[in-house]
Amino acid sequence: MKNNPISATIDFEEDGIQHGFLKVPYSSNLSAWGSVMIPITQIKRGDGPTALLSGGNHGDEYEGPTALFDLANQLSIERVNGRIIIIPAMNHPAFVAADRVSPIDNVNLNRTFPGNPQGTVTQVIADYFSRTLVPIADIVLDIHSGGKTLDCLPFAASHVLEDKALEARCEAAAKAFGAPFLLKMLELDADAMYDTQVESMGKTFVTTELGGGGTSTPNTMAVAHNGVHNLLVHAGILSAKLKPNTTPTIHLSMPDNSSFICCYHEGLVEPCVGLGDKVKTGDLVAKIHNIQRTGCDPALYYAKRDGMVCIKHAPSLISMGDNLFVIAQIEDPTN
Repeated sequence: MKNNPISATIDFEEDGIQHGFLKVPYSSNLSAWGSVMIPITQIKRGDGPTALLSGGNHGDEYEGPTALFDLANQLSIERVNGRIIIIPAMNHPAFVAADRVSPIDNVNLNRTFPGNPQGTVTQVIADYFSRTLVPIADIVLDIHSGGKTLDCLPFAASHVLEDKALEARCEAAAKAFGAPFLLKMLELDADAMYDTQVESMGKTFVTTELGGGGTSTPNTMAVAHNGVHNLLVHAGILSAKLKPNTTPTIHLSMPDNSSFICCYHEGLVEPCVGLGDKVKTGDLVAKIHNIQRTGCDPALYYAKRDGMVCIKHAPSLISMGDNLFVIAQIEDPTN
Protein backbone atom coordinates (compact mmCIF):
# COMPACT_ATOMS: atom_id res chain seq x y z
CA MET A 1 0.00 0.00 0.00
CA LYS A 2 1.16 3.55 -0.73
CA ASN A 3 2.88 5.39 2.13
CA ASN A 4 0.79 7.93 3.98
CA PRO A 5 1.63 11.51 2.92
CA ILE A 6 1.28 12.98 6.43
CA SER A 7 4.51 14.07 8.08
CA ALA A 8 4.98 14.80 11.78
CA THR A 9 7.09 17.71 12.98
CA ILE A 10 7.87 15.83 16.20
CA ASP A 11 10.07 12.75 16.79
CA PHE A 12 8.01 9.97 18.38
CA GLU A 13 11.17 8.30 19.77
CA GLU A 14 12.57 11.40 21.47
CA ASP A 15 12.23 11.98 25.23
CA GLY A 16 10.89 15.29 26.47
CA ILE A 17 7.93 17.51 25.69
CA GLN A 18 7.38 18.30 22.02
CA HIS A 19 4.67 20.49 20.52
CA GLY A 20 4.18 20.31 16.78
CA PHE A 21 1.90 19.33 13.93
CA LEU A 22 0.76 16.53 11.71
CA LYS A 23 1.09 18.08 8.23
CA VAL A 24 -1.54 16.82 5.80
CA PRO A 25 -0.77 17.92 2.23
CA TYR A 26 -3.77 19.75 0.77
CA SER A 27 -3.61 21.72 -2.45
CA SER A 28 -6.55 24.11 -2.72
CA ASN A 29 -7.61 27.32 -4.41
CA LEU A 30 -6.25 29.20 -1.40
CA SER A 31 -2.90 27.42 -1.16
CA ALA A 32 -1.39 25.50 -4.06
CA TRP A 33 1.19 23.69 -1.95
CA GLY A 34 -0.63 23.98 1.36
CA SER A 35 -1.14 21.64 4.28
CA VAL A 36 -3.78 21.01 6.92
CA MET A 37 -1.95 21.46 10.25
CA ILE A 38 -3.20 19.22 13.07
CA PRO A 39 -1.72 20.19 16.49
CA ILE A 40 0.01 17.36 18.36
CA THR A 41 1.93 17.12 21.62
CA GLN A 42 4.08 14.26 22.84
CA ILE A 43 5.28 13.90 26.43
CA LYS A 44 7.80 11.08 26.74
CA ARG A 45 9.97 9.94 29.61
CA GLY A 46 11.59 6.52 29.49
CA ASP A 47 10.31 3.28 28.03
CA GLY A 48 6.92 2.84 29.69
CA PRO A 49 3.56 2.28 27.97
CA THR A 50 2.09 4.66 25.40
CA ALA A 51 -1.31 6.37 25.63
CA LEU A 52 -2.88 7.92 22.52
CA LEU A 53 -5.40 10.60 23.53
CA SER A 54 -7.69 12.31 21.04
CA GLY A 55 -10.66 14.65 20.89
CA GLY A 56 -12.38 16.40 18.03
CA ASN A 57 -13.06 13.23 16.04
CA HIS A 58 -16.23 15.18 15.33
CA GLY A 59 -15.70 18.92 15.13
CA ASP A 60 -18.69 20.07 17.21
CA GLU A 61 -17.73 18.20 20.39
CA TYR A 62 -15.74 20.25 22.87
CA GLU A 63 -14.94 18.41 26.10
CA GLY A 64 -12.15 16.40 24.45
CA PRO A 65 -10.34 19.29 22.75
CA THR A 66 -10.62 21.49 25.85
CA ALA A 67 -9.31 18.84 28.24
CA LEU A 68 -6.48 17.81 25.91
CA PHE A 69 -5.30 21.32 25.01
CA ASP A 70 -5.18 21.91 28.75
CA LEU A 71 -3.27 18.67 29.39
CA ALA A 72 -0.73 19.50 26.68
CA ASN A 73 -0.11 22.90 28.26
CA GLN A 74 0.14 21.87 31.90
CA LEU A 75 1.32 18.27 32.41
CA SER A 76 4.71 18.01 34.09
CA ILE A 77 7.07 15.46 32.51
CA GLU A 78 8.44 14.47 35.92
CA ARG A 79 5.15 12.65 36.61
CA VAL A 80 5.25 10.65 33.36
CA ASN A 81 6.56 7.09 32.98
CA GLY A 82 6.24 6.29 29.29
CA ARG A 83 4.71 8.27 26.45
CA ILE A 84 1.55 10.34 26.01
CA ILE A 85 0.55 11.39 22.50
CA ILE A 86 -2.06 14.16 22.63
CA ILE A 87 -4.12 15.18 19.59
CA PRO A 88 -6.81 17.55 20.86
CA ALA A 89 -8.65 17.78 17.51
CA MET A 90 -7.92 14.83 15.25
CA ASN A 91 -10.37 16.17 12.63
CA HIS A 92 -8.97 19.68 12.84
CA PRO A 93 -10.77 21.07 9.75
CA ALA A 94 -14.13 20.03 11.22
CA PHE A 95 -13.17 21.41 14.63
CA VAL A 96 -12.23 24.83 13.22
CA ALA A 97 -15.50 24.90 11.27
CA ALA A 98 -17.52 23.81 14.34
CA ASP A 99 -19.13 21.07 12.26
CA ARG A 100 -19.47 17.34 12.78
CA VAL A 101 -17.68 16.47 9.53
CA SER A 102 -14.87 18.10 7.57
CA PRO A 103 -15.80 21.04 5.35
CA ILE A 104 -13.03 19.97 2.95
CA ASP A 105 -14.61 16.70 1.80
CA ASN A 106 -17.82 16.25 3.85
CA VAL A 107 -16.49 12.91 5.11
CA ASN A 108 -17.21 11.71 8.65
CA LEU A 109 -13.82 10.74 10.11
CA ASN A 110 -15.43 8.26 12.50
CA ARG A 111 -17.03 6.37 9.61
CA THR A 112 -14.01 6.10 7.30
CA PHE A 113 -11.53 3.77 9.06
CA PRO A 114 -9.12 2.21 8.30
CA GLY A 115 -8.77 5.08 5.83
CA ASN A 116 -6.99 5.47 2.51
CA PRO A 117 -3.58 7.09 1.96
CA GLN A 118 -4.64 8.11 -1.56
CA GLY A 119 -8.10 9.33 -0.58
CA THR A 120 -9.53 12.63 0.60
CA VAL A 121 -8.04 14.61 3.49
CA THR A 122 -10.26 12.86 6.04
CA GLN A 123 -9.45 9.40 4.64
CA VAL A 124 -5.73 10.22 4.77
CA ILE A 125 -6.04 11.24 8.44
CA ALA A 126 -7.82 7.96 9.24
CA ASP A 127 -5.09 5.98 7.48
CA TYR A 128 -2.36 7.78 9.45
CA PHE A 129 -4.02 6.90 12.73
CA SER A 130 -4.55 3.30 11.61
CA ARG A 131 -1.02 2.66 10.32
CA THR A 132 1.19 5.03 12.32
CA LEU A 133 -0.31 6.15 15.64
CA VAL A 134 -2.47 3.26 16.87
CA PRO A 135 0.27 0.63 16.30
CA ILE A 136 2.62 2.41 18.74
CA ALA A 137 -0.08 2.85 21.42
CA ASP A 138 -0.95 0.52 24.28
CA ILE A 139 -4.11 2.33 25.35
CA VAL A 140 -6.31 4.67 23.30
CA LEU A 141 -8.83 7.23 24.54
CA ASP A 142 -11.17 9.02 22.11
CA ILE A 143 -13.29 11.65 23.89
CA HIS A 144 -16.72 12.31 22.38
CA SER A 145 -19.82 14.24 23.36
CA GLY A 146 -23.17 14.65 21.66
CA GLY A 147 -22.23 17.57 19.43
CA LYS A 148 -24.89 19.96 18.18
CA THR A 149 -27.55 17.29 17.57
CA LEU A 150 -27.45 15.10 20.69
CA ASP A 151 -27.23 15.49 24.45
CA CYS A 152 -25.85 12.65 26.56
CA LEU A 153 -25.36 11.60 30.13
CA PRO A 154 -21.64 11.87 30.95
CA PHE A 155 -20.50 8.28 30.42
CA ALA A 156 -17.40 6.31 29.59
CA ALA A 157 -18.00 3.29 27.39
CA SER A 158 -16.59 0.01 26.14
CA HIS A 159 -18.00 -2.56 23.72
CA VAL A 160 -18.92 -6.23 23.61
CA LEU A 161 -16.01 -7.93 21.79
CA GLU A 162 -15.27 -11.43 20.54
CA ASP A 163 -11.90 -11.26 22.33
CA LYS A 164 -13.10 -11.47 25.93
CA ALA A 165 -9.67 -10.71 27.41
CA LEU A 166 -9.54 -7.48 25.40
CA GLU A 167 -13.16 -6.71 26.31
CA ALA A 168 -12.24 -7.05 30.00
CA ARG A 169 -9.24 -4.70 29.60
CA CYS A 170 -11.34 -2.11 27.80
CA GLU A 171 -14.11 -2.29 30.41
CA ALA A 172 -11.59 -1.96 33.26
CA ALA A 173 -10.07 1.11 31.62
CA ALA A 174 -13.51 2.66 31.00
CA LYS A 175 -14.39 2.03 34.65
CA ALA A 176 -11.12 3.63 35.78
CA PHE A 177 -11.99 6.76 33.77
CA GLY A 178 -14.43 7.43 36.59
CA ALA A 179 -17.38 9.02 34.79
CA PRO A 180 -20.75 9.18 36.59
CA PHE A 181 -22.07 6.52 34.17
CA LEU A 182 -20.37 3.43 32.70
CA LEU A 183 -21.97 2.05 29.52
CA LYS A 184 -21.49 -1.20 27.61
CA MET A 185 -22.25 0.41 24.26
CA LEU A 186 -23.94 -0.92 21.14
CA GLU A 187 -23.11 0.87 17.88
CA LEU A 188 -25.55 0.91 14.96
CA ASP A 189 -22.84 1.21 12.25
CA ALA A 190 -19.55 0.14 13.77
CA ASP A 191 -17.66 -1.34 10.80
CA ALA A 192 -15.76 1.82 9.76
CA MET A 193 -15.47 3.45 13.18
CA TYR A 194 -12.22 4.40 14.93
CA ASP A 195 -13.40 2.29 17.87
CA THR A 196 -13.58 -0.85 15.73
CA GLN A 197 -10.24 -0.16 14.07
CA VAL A 198 -8.43 0.24 17.39
CA GLU A 199 -10.08 -2.81 18.95
CA SER A 200 -9.33 -4.93 15.86
CA MET A 201 -5.65 -4.18 16.47
CA GLY A 202 -5.85 -5.55 20.01
CA LYS A 203 -5.45 -2.19 21.74
CA THR A 204 -7.23 -1.18 24.94
CA PHE A 205 -9.83 1.39 23.89
CA VAL A 206 -12.10 3.75 25.81
CA THR A 207 -14.63 6.14 24.36
CA THR A 208 -16.96 8.63 26.03
CA GLU A 209 -20.03 10.75 25.54
CA LEU A 210 -19.85 13.78 27.83
CA GLY A 211 -22.86 16.03 27.40
CA GLY A 212 -23.65 17.71 24.09
CA GLY A 213 -25.74 20.44 22.54
CA GLY A 214 -22.66 21.87 20.83
CA THR A 215 -21.14 23.22 24.04
CA SER A 216 -19.48 22.16 27.29
CA THR A 217 -20.31 22.81 30.94
CA PRO A 218 -18.28 22.97 34.16
CA ASN A 219 -19.69 19.55 35.07
CA THR A 220 -18.76 17.84 31.81
CA MET A 221 -15.34 19.48 31.81
CA ALA A 222 -14.67 18.19 35.33
CA VAL A 223 -15.56 14.68 34.16
CA ALA A 224 -13.24 15.04 31.17
CA HIS A 225 -10.29 16.41 33.16
CA ASN A 226 -10.62 13.81 35.91
CA GLY A 227 -11.18 11.00 33.40
CA VAL A 228 -8.03 11.74 31.39
CA HIS A 229 -6.03 11.89 34.63
CA ASN A 230 -7.50 8.60 35.87
CA LEU A 231 -6.93 6.75 32.60
CA LEU A 232 -3.25 7.72 32.58
CA VAL A 233 -2.91 6.57 36.19
CA HIS A 234 -4.70 3.31 35.33
CA ALA A 235 -2.30 2.75 32.41
CA GLY A 236 0.71 3.17 34.69
CA ILE A 237 1.92 6.24 32.79
CA LEU A 238 1.07 8.98 35.29
CA SER A 239 2.43 8.86 38.83
CA ALA A 240 -0.56 10.05 40.85
CA LYS A 241 -3.66 8.84 42.65
CA LEU A 242 -7.00 8.21 40.99
CA LYS A 243 -9.52 11.04 41.38
CA PRO A 244 -12.69 9.45 42.79
CA ASN A 245 -16.13 10.15 41.39
CA THR A 246 -18.21 12.17 43.83
CA THR A 247 -21.18 9.81 43.36
CA PRO A 248 -21.34 6.03 42.79
CA THR A 249 -21.00 5.11 39.12
CA ILE A 250 -24.22 3.86 37.54
CA HIS A 251 -23.69 0.88 35.23
CA LEU A 252 -25.69 0.78 31.99
CA SER A 253 -25.85 -1.41 28.89
CA MET A 254 -27.45 -1.43 25.45
CA PRO A 255 -28.32 -5.12 24.93
CA ASP A 256 -30.03 -4.73 21.54
CA ASN A 257 -31.60 -2.30 19.08
CA SER A 258 -34.62 -1.73 21.31
CA SER A 259 -32.47 0.85 23.09
CA PHE A 260 -32.75 3.18 20.08
CA ILE A 261 -35.86 5.22 19.29
CA CYS A 262 -35.74 6.46 15.70
CA CYS A 263 -37.98 9.32 14.59
CA TYR A 264 -40.35 8.59 11.69
CA HIS A 265 -41.81 12.11 11.53
CA GLU A 266 -40.48 15.61 11.16
CA GLY A 267 -41.60 18.49 13.32
CA LEU A 268 -41.36 19.93 16.81
CA VAL A 269 -40.29 17.71 19.69
CA GLU A 270 -42.23 17.88 22.95
CA PRO A 271 -40.12 15.72 25.29
CA CYS A 272 -41.97 13.83 27.98
CA VAL A 273 -38.81 12.45 29.64
CA GLY A 274 -35.33 13.86 30.17
CA LEU A 275 -31.75 12.64 30.52
CA GLY A 276 -31.35 10.35 33.51
CA ASP A 277 -35.08 9.61 33.80
CA LYS A 278 -36.08 5.99 34.38
CA VAL A 279 -38.77 4.64 32.07
CA LYS A 280 -40.81 1.48 31.61
CA THR A 281 -41.70 -0.24 28.36
CA GLY A 282 -44.67 1.58 26.85
CA ASP A 283 -44.10 4.89 28.65
CA LEU A 284 -44.75 7.97 26.54
CA VAL A 285 -41.37 9.60 25.87
CA ALA A 286 -42.12 12.29 23.26
CA LYS A 287 -44.70 13.95 21.06
CA ILE A 288 -43.78 15.21 17.59
CA HIS A 289 -45.95 18.12 16.46
CA ASN A 290 -46.64 18.88 12.81
CA ILE A 291 -45.30 22.38 12.18
CA GLN A 292 -46.83 22.78 8.72
CA ARG A 293 -50.46 23.08 9.87
CA THR A 294 -52.66 23.26 12.96
CA GLY A 295 -55.39 20.78 13.84
CA CYS A 296 -53.12 17.71 13.59
CA ASP A 297 -52.66 15.29 16.45
CA PRO A 298 -48.97 14.87 17.40
CA ALA A 299 -47.18 11.60 16.69
CA LEU A 300 -46.58 9.73 19.94
CA TYR A 301 -43.40 7.83 20.76
CA TYR A 302 -43.09 5.19 23.48
CA ALA A 303 -40.25 3.43 25.26
CA LYS A 304 -39.43 0.02 23.80
CA ARG A 305 -37.66 -1.20 26.94
CA ASP A 306 -37.25 -0.56 30.65
CA GLY A 307 -34.23 1.55 31.51
CA MET A 308 -32.73 5.03 31.76
CA VAL A 309 -32.65 7.77 29.14
CA CYS A 310 -28.94 8.17 28.37
CA ILE A 311 -29.02 10.09 25.06
CA LYS A 312 -31.61 12.48 23.62
CA HIS A 313 -32.02 14.56 20.48
CA ALA A 314 -30.82 18.07 21.32
CA PRO A 315 -32.56 20.52 18.94
CA SER A 316 -36.30 20.97 19.38
CA LEU A 317 -36.86 20.52 15.63
CA ILE A 318 -36.37 16.98 14.34
CA SER A 319 -36.28 15.25 10.94
CA MET A 320 -37.25 11.78 9.82
CA GLY A 321 -34.47 9.31 10.54
CA ASP A 322 -33.00 11.27 13.46
CA ASN A 323 -32.32 9.49 16.71
CA LEU A 324 -34.90 10.65 19.26
CA PHE A 325 -33.75 8.82 22.41
CA VAL A 326 -31.45 6.05 23.55
CA ILE A 327 -32.69 4.09 26.55
CA ALA A 328 -30.07 1.99 28.33
CA GLN A 329 -30.67 -0.95 30.61
CA ILE A 330 -29.64 -0.40 34.23
CA GLU A 331 -27.20 -3.07 35.40
CA ASP A 332 -26.29 -4.38 38.83
CA PRO A 333 -22.46 -4.12 38.99
CA THR A 334 -22.30 -6.86 41.64
CA ASN A 335 -23.60 -9.52 39.22
